[in-house]
Amino acid sequence: MRRRAAGVRWWRMSFRTRLTLFFALIVVVPMVAVGLLLFRLIGNIENSKQQAELNARRGTAGALQAEVRGQADAVARAIGRDRPVAAALRSGDTAALRARLQVLRRQEGAARVVLTGDRGVLVDVGARTAILPATRDLIDTGERRAGRLQVSTVTAGDFARRVARLTQDEVVVRRDDQVLAATWPRAATLRLPNGEKRLDIDGEEYGVTTIPTRGFAGAHTAVSLLDSGASEATDAQRGRILASLILLGFFVLAFTFAVIVSRSLNAQVTSLLDAARQLGRGDFGAQVPTQGRDEFAQLAEEFNRMSAMLSSRLEDLREERRRLREAMRRVGDTFASSLDRQRLLTIAVQTTVEGVDADAGRASLRDPIAGAVEASAVAGVLDPVESAIAAAEAGALQSGRPSEVTVDGTDALAHPLPAGGGPAGVVAVARRGRPFAEHERELFHYLAGQAAVSLQNVGLHEMVERQAVTDELTGLSNRRRFDELLEAEVERARRFDQPLGLVLMDLDDFKAINDSFGHQVGDQVLREVARVLRASCREIDEPARYGGEELAVVLPGTDLEGAQRFAERVRHEVAELRVPVQGAAAMITVTASLGVGTLRDNAHDPRSLVEATDDALYRAKRLGKNRTVLAA
Repeated sequence: MRRRAAGVRWWRMSFRTRLTLFFALIVVVPMVAVGLLLFRLIGNIENSKQQAELNARRGTAGALQAEVRGQADAVARAIGRDRPVAAALRSGDTAALRARLQVLRRQEGAARVVLTGDRGVLVDVGARTAILPATRDLIDTGERRAGRLQVSTVTAGDFARRVARLTQDEVVVRRDDQVLAATWPRAATLRLPNGEKRLDIDGEEYGVTTIPTRGFAGAHTAVSLLDSGASEATDAQRGRILASLILLGFFVLAFTFAVIVSRSLNAQVTSLLDAARQLGRGDFGAQVPTQGRDEFAQLAEEFNRMSAMLSSRLEDLREERRRLREAMRRVGDTFASSLDRQRLLTIAVQTTVEGVDADAGRASLRDPIAGAVEASAVAGVLDPVESAIAAAEAGALQSGRPSEVTVDGTDALAHPLPAGGGPAGVVAVARRGRPFAEHERELFHYLAGQAAVSLQNVGLHEMVERQAVTDELTGLSNRRRFDELLEAEVERARRFDQPLGLVLMDLDDFKAINDSFGHQVGDQVLREVARVLRASCREIDEPARYGGEELAVVLPGTDLEGAQRFAERVRHEVAELRVPVQGAAAMITVTASLGVGTLRDNAHDPRSLVEATDDALYRAKRLGKNRTVLAA
């Protein structure tokens, strides 16, 4: 009972008394905490200062390292373009290669040059202590890698001395656990850590920072900088005394101010509190009484102006909300007219995010081949809400229905984008701190539903376009698409004076396959051959079904020799095909005859190019099949 009575007396104290006590408490406790923190910070500031200087030196060393690598890359480029080196590499003459690289190393000022091939190191000349090599692959005329060249222009000792001059630090260069060079005699006896550390060496504190890098043949090289600077106790002590005086003065001033102010606040706070409560309940017509011209009177006037502004703004927001919802519905109605899938998804995400005032949103589609769902469009800053969006997307994709989740205070909505038997993708939005209202959910699902309908229209349109130019059996371009493409490529080759190749291929004895095993097996053989042909093509090449068992490939930018190599590669791969026959133990093998022609060598227009290549194909047939013949 006594404790309860004491509690009642506490709450019956005057506002001035309680304000004085409360203000004293919130000043004393924080002041003690701030004092301890300041003393801690004074010591940390000195350490941070040293760390900043160490980081600056690390940046200097890194810049010098980049400069050295750039010089090495220029030398490597010059050596890689040397024709005697290329000739010796092609002929496999290691002695000539070594002699030439020795000459180039001296001419170009390289410290070390290493050339490796598929079976290991071919030539290694120069100083074994060289570091910071630049690496370049040597490519032969067949676009294959002939070797790998590594060039360094600096030794570990030279680099250590240059870094020491720039940073005024001790420098140690190591390869794995071996010290290559150092400006400090005691470096060989130390085990230096990676990263940034502070070490106590014989009673003296050193700051150590290590920069790892790659050396020759993948060796691990590290450059360590050692700074012996330490914080001075005198400056730290002086800072503590100054901080103590400032804290003491602030405490006296704050306590005096609390006593004075508490006497004048009691009555004004009471009236202001009553008016604020009315405003909190939504009574924007309430007026705060104003007395005098002090800050409380100005605050009361600001309360009154704020009340009037809030009342006016509330009406404006209602009207803006109505217009926004109408605008969103109009935008949603326009979705269905778009046939650009990426643009459609971008508009859908942006519109849904803006429409429901979300922090971020994402639209994802399922890859029809891999089956994985990948992001196609993003709006807003995704990182803070990505976990909630991912959870909502997973729920919508699994159930095929709209999903809503809350993860760590973040609310997310997701709507599936259906296609055929299941979701083809999903649209999701999220925001932190505020759950979505019912009208926001309705607007989101409406817009997402419009996007789903539009995506279905895009899919139907693409399917119709694809069927118009694609052979249904092989998946290659059909004859009409082939004719259009050949005419366009011939025109382009003429305009830019570029070569253009054409390959026509006919399967040997294909009628015997149909007669022996049936047309379904023959169709399977054609599909397998088309797959081989498609896999052998570049992105700019265009394989097509020319007719029956005859296939064709347009090869932009390809001369007669290149077209012949392509045809031979396809012929060998077709000959290696093994097509299983259901119900039979044997596997079907097939060969092909190919004709090769080019615009420059054999023709001047699409028609003559096809005729010359077709004539070469039939000569391949007459000469015994399973061969490639060039157009005359």
